[in-house]
Parts: sequence; structure tokens; C-alpha cells
Amino acid sequence: MDAQFNWEYLGRRSFAQPNDVVYPSPDMEVSVRAVERILGYSFKNKRLLEEALTHSSCSDSLSNFQRLEFVGDAAIGLAISNYVFLAYPQLDPGQLTSLRSANISTEKLARVAVRHGLYPYVRRNVANLDDKVREFDKAVREEDEMVVYGGSVKAPKILADIVESIAAAVYVDVNFDLQRLWVIFRGLLEPIITYEDLHKQPQPVRMLFELCQKQGKHVDIKYWRDGSKNIASVHIDGNFVASGSAEKKEIAKLNAAKLALHKLPQAIPVKGEFFEYVAGVDGCFEIEGAKHKLHEICRKKKWTKPIYKIENNPGTSHEKGYVSSVQVATTESVLFMMGDERSKIKNAESSAASLMISALQECGYL
Repeated sequence: MDAQFNWEYLGRRSFAQPNDVVYPSPDMEVSVRAVERILGYSFKNKRLLEEALTHSSCSDSLSNFQRLEFVGDAAIGLAISNYVFLAYPQLDPGQLTSLRSANISTEKLARVAVRHGLYPYVRRNVANLDDKVREFDKAVREEDEMVVYGGSVKAPKILADIVESIAAAVYVDVNFDLQRLWVIFRGLLEPIITYEDLHKQPQPVRMLFELCQKQGKHVDIKYWRDGSKNIASVHIDGNFVASGSAEKKEIAKLNAAKLALHKLPQAIPVKGEFFEYVAGVDGCFEIEGAKHKLHEICRKKKWTKPIYKIENNPGTSHEKGYVSSVQVATTESVLFMMGDERSKIKNAESSAASLMISALQECGYL
């Protein structure tokens, strides 16, 4: 086809010939230029980015970001799918799905919008949205670690919509080249949630149900309201275990599940396995067969064997029991853990091994 008849899509109700630069409306020039700087990419068709930054509340606008959001949702999902598929050849489809979901969730993308300050550049006409975004922005800036499954304030969907619509604008502007989209947009999505991050912050509700199912217990989560707050309560086999509250129902459910997990000392979930706790000879709860289990962990991960050492000498001091330490050398560092005092050496070593396994799980090594 002759080049003079080769038209490209340049936003709703806007078409132009290739290589033409289409400029935004005068009232959006500053916003478009600012977001281009954030992306490190200059649009050929700047009307696309203008459309991506226009909320449906602006009735005087010819178009808004809803159609682009539809494309952006799919484009980001496919780009992340390609990335995790190539980055994690050892993961099965279920694990890849969990990793992709964490990286394209509303919570994740809303935090991307906050981190890069995208919301102020959106053309909008809804005052109550501004209040919700301000509340979420404040909560996110107070987070001291990566949040995978939601924090104290639920993410407003508009923030994720903005990120998806901007991604679509880039995708269309590069003529639907997914690789170019990823090169341009990946920096905005950083830090990418890794498989290790998922293990550090396993989904509390899912973990609670899996743990109880493994133990043959039934979980029921009930809800009610107390004024402006939603309250969720966890019942296991009909017995109340814990409750959590928040303005949003989903956050209350997360809080309740987290508290319930802390009140279930019978087991710790590690990579789909469950370490059973038993009462030791000295009356304290420990992981059953802890020394053997720690040895197996080190063997499977190709770490060096655990090294135990008695740190005291009861025969020459006022102490009545033995305290053992255990040292484990991972591929990254050397970990050291002191156990509790026990009347026998083998029990002291078992205490150290049990605490080491718990620490490995809590620190995301397992």
C-alpha cells in the first residue's frame, strides 16, 4: 500500500499519517510533558497520553482513559507474563500465575502511581477521589517495606487505571510492539515483585486456609460493622481465634488472618510443607525433629551442614542447663542462632535448630 494511505490510530477521533507529531490540547501540555519525563519517552502522538490522563468525570472531553485502560491491562499482563516465564524457568504454572498476579494487582500498580506522582497530572472533576488518593498516598509513604498483598488503606482503583492507560498509550504509540513497551515501561514498575518477595509475605488469608486444611480444621470468617469500621473475625472449628478491623472489609479480613496465624503455634508453613510443633521434654514447644529437618533444608539448598556448639559450661558456673548455638552458611551469608537453655545437650541443639528454622522462614530463606 502506498505510504500516503498508511494511516495510524492516534486516539479516539484522531488519525494522522505516520511520522506526524500530534500535540496535546493546550491545557494538557504541561501534564503530558511531565509524564513524558517520568517515562523517559517522547510520544509521537501526544494525544494518546492526553487521553490516558483524562478521567471519565471530565464530560467536556472527547475521550477518556477507559478504552486505553482495557488495552493496558492486557499489555502489562502479557509483558509481565513474558518476564516471569524467562526469569524463573524452574517455576510451575501455578507459581508463575501467583507472581504475575502480584505484579499486576491493583495494590501494586496503585503504588507505582504514588511512587512516581502520576495522579496530579490527571484531568479530573471528582473531589472525593482526591481525598481517597491523599489517604492512600499518606499510608504508602509510611510503609517501611514492600507490601505485596495490601496495606492499611485499600488502593483506589483509579491509580491502577492510570498506570494501565499510560502503558496502553505507550503500547499504541510504538505500534503495538510489546518488547519496546517493556523496555520503556519496566523502569516505572520497579521494583518488580520477585518470587522471594512472595515467600517473605505469603498471602495471609490463603496461608490460613491452607494451614488449617492441612490440619483437617475448618475456617470461617465472619463480618460485621461497628460504626464506620468493618470487623472480620476468624473462627476455626467453630471457635473464635482472632479479629481485625479496618475501614475497608478486605483490609479487615487481611488483619484478622494475620492475627489468627500468629495465634496458631501448632505449625509454620514453609514452601508448602508444615513443621509440626510438639512439647519438648523441658515443657517448651519446638519443631518436631528440628535437627533432622534443618539438615534436610541445608542439603536441598546445597548449603553447608549446620554446625552446633555448646556456648556454656554448666559444670563450672551457676547455670544448670546447656545452651547451644547453630551456624548455617547460606550462599549469601553465615547465619547464627542461639537456642534456649535445656537440661541435656541434644535438647539444647534441638532448640537451636528449631529457632533457626523459624528464623529462616521469617527472613524469606524458605
